[in-house]
Amino acid sequence: MCNVTCFEQEKVARVKAGLVAEQKLLPQLAEFYKLLGNTTRLKILFALTQGELCVCDVAHVLELTVAATSHQLKLLRDQGWLSMRNDGKMVYYRANSGELLKALHDDLKILETRWR
Repeated sequence: MCNVTCFEQEKVARVKAGLVAEQKLLPQLAEFYKLLGNTTRLKILFALTQGELCVCDVAHVLELTVAATSHQLKLLRDQGWLSMRNDGKMVYYRANSGELLKALHDDLKILETRWR
């Protein structure tokens, strides 16, 4: 605990109350960012901006095994970012969230200009 006197008690109380209200959502937000904090999953999302791909094709793009790729695809699908469809023995994935993908592309453009 801080031993310094609180100078802006009203502001501190307001911020603290806001954090308490948001505290229920913070674990979900942390999970959201944890999923996006993985290079492999980001590659999958960017690959699927090109259109629907089967698991095997995604695995070839990533140079991973089908099992490892399927695991990553499942995590993204569970978040609601991907849709899956079966066609016989083939499983195809496509991106659901155009808004998320647009935000990722916009962020990538910002990083490109920043690191030039």
